[in-house]
Amino acid sequence: MTEARPRLFTPLFFVMCGFSFTVFVSAFMLLPTAPFHILELGGTTTQAGLFLGMLTFASALSAPLSGALADRVGRRRMLITSSLVITVFSLAYAVAPSPRLILTLVAIHGLFWSGLLSASAAYMTDLIPDTRRAEGIGYWGLSTIAAIAFAPTLGFWVYARGWGWLCAASAGLNLVMAAIAARLHEEPRTVASSERFFTRRLLEWRVLAISLTLFLYSYGYGGITSFAALYADRNGVHPKGIYLTVLAGAILVSRPLIVPMAQRVGHRRVFLPCLVLISAGMALLSVGGSMPWLVTSAVVFGLGFGTAYPVFAAYVMEHVDPRRRGAAFGGILAAFDTGIGTGSVMTGWLVGHYGFRVAFGAAAALAALAPAYFLVMEKRLLVRREPAGHRAGSATDVHGHERKAGSATDVHDHEREPEPEPKV
Repeated sequence: MTEARPRLFTPLFFVMCGFSFTVFVSAFMLLPTAPFHILELGGTTTQAGLFLGMLTFASALSAPLSGALADRVGRRRMLITSSLVITVFSLAYAVAPSPRLILTLVAIHGLFWSGLLSASAAYMTDLIPDTRRAEGIGYWGLSTIAAIAFAPTLGFWVYARGWGWLCAASAGLNLVMAAIAARLHEEPRTVASSERFFTRRLLEWRVLAISLTLFLYSYGYGGITSFAALYADRNGVHPKGIYLTVLAGAILVSRPLIVPMAQRVGHRRVFLPCLVLISAGMALLSVGGSMPWLVTSAVVFGLGFGTAYPVFAAYVMEHVDPRRRGAAFGGILAAFDTGIGTGSVMTGWLVGHYGFRVAFGAAAALAALAPAYFLVMEKRLLVRREPAGHRAGSATDVHGHERKAGSATDVHDHEREPEPEPKV
């Protein structure tokens, strides 16, 4: 008889899906509309791109620390605190009179955004059975994609009635987030009072290094989030938010079909083709900005982008101690958000100087480097966590070969003395 599969869909799983859905509705009402508001205030296209850029740069820089802090103080507490603080920033945007002040506010906003994302990811990963991790992360991620599918359109509808109304709506959703987080259950943290927080083992350096793969392809996503609506508007395409809507639809359809395959055929065999699709989607966007080109690009990009993250995260989590998942997701988020922020800022600069096609072409070229980088770094950095019953004193590398414990590539051992940090 075959062993029953562990249960994935629990009430708490759906509560977290509702939390993430609310998070991204609030965010994606604001992110596509903020560049328009900045331009109305007399800002430049570079400043318009800096709104998302500053948010994600601040998130990226703070994510390894906020993820480790969530491991220490509790993920539930981090979610409640971050939701309440972001509520204040949403209201502050409504009264900020200049692009400079808005960009200052969003930089601080990003510190709490990282806490929100890393803590929720770590909390959800604890809920998902190990043997269904890629599938679980993929299904959970659909809640954010569903939010992205209609949030930009909703955001532009509210924005047409005034920037203040949009900020108020975002703040209201942040309060809903805090209420949901308050109902979550979490076991008390068991951290010794004498244990120092700022140590050499605070960050998951090897996770951060291999996660630079995400930087290479999330760069294009940053440009899309900030400028796809402007690109459509310049080409006379309506509705302006069509790209993000089609992108979300492509992910919603493809992710449930493709992500579960990763558990059966291997994460690498699914992840690498996704990277190729991402680059191809950006290349299509650089060729043309009419409705057919936008829709085709969104579908191709969505097929790759929607599957890449959950498969990558599930793969990396196989090599990380469960007690360090907050710190590991902090490293993943740092690389991912750095890519989004850089993409948003550089796309704004390139659009201003060379036009949309050059800007999106540069993103396609950068994404094309991701497969080679991943393959090189995977061999050097990832070692599978030792399964139960495995011979003591050894670990398994990513190709199934036995490797002695204590290797410089062992990312999960917290009983031995820390080894020198790798030069990355």
